[in-house]
Amino acid sequence: MKRITIKVGSSVLTEKNAIAMERMLNLVSLIIKLKKKYEVILVSSGAVAAGYTALRLDRKKNIGKKVLAAVGQPILMSSYKQLFDIYNTDISQILTTEEDFDSITHVDIFKRIIDTQLENDIFPIVNENDITTTSDQLFGDNDQLSAHVAYYTNSDLLVIMSDIQGYYDKNPSKFNDAKIIRHISHIPDEALNQEVTPMHEFATGGIVTKLKAAHYLLNKDRKMFLCSGFDLNSAEDFLLHGKQSKGTLFSKRSDDEF
Repeated sequence: MKRITIKVGSSVLTEKNAIAMERMLNLVSLIIKLKKKYEVILVSSGAVAAGYTALRLDRKKNIGKKVLAAVGQPILMSSYKQLFDIYNTDISQILTTEEDFDSITHVDIFKRIIDTQLENDIFPIVNENDITTTSDQLFGDNDQLSAHVAYYTNSDLLVIMSDIQGYYDKNPSKFNDAKIIRHISHIPDEALNQEVTPMHEFATGGIVTKLKAAHYLLNKDRKMFLCSGFDLNSAEDFLLHGKQSKGTLFSKRSDDEF
């Protein structure tokens, strides 16, 4: 059975300072379908945004962000548990940092935990632990984290579900004729060195961090699929029906399929 890692961003999980329960339910429903065909790991953003639904602190201040994450983690996980309980699916939470992937011992423990949970039908939800760590121990965005999770758990594919439909040939917010590039096998340095411009107030990435995640995996001959987290049809078409209706596939070979 193939294994996939899915990453979902804060913009998908929250709306108007509240958990976007309908979108989260749609995500969970899709994951349940995917679990019949794949082993699935979820990397979920949203803790800071979830914390802001209960406590209005300045997330731009380091301690404010940490407090919001601490408040938001149980809110986020409670929302996931409520929805996965509908499908009688047990979940777990795994918090990690960039530093953990610098240690062979930590990586081995992480992978064994994931493997054991999947073997026992426990659905793993991974997030970055930005509560007690310093800035140099953090990825800073879950796009980078998800790429490492996908690689070190031997996932066949990383799927990033975001607030965009895919990678465009030009900025779609400025150009009405912008078109999604269906396949990318190489990312030029100038694209990787652009300014990071997140579109959502609680996001820490933007298209650049997604390109960096794809670049990391391409260098390791792995694949990534970028698609919308608002309309899950493109993800379902690609993962369950083998059709690429929208979205961008990052892979070494142009004839690659999944």
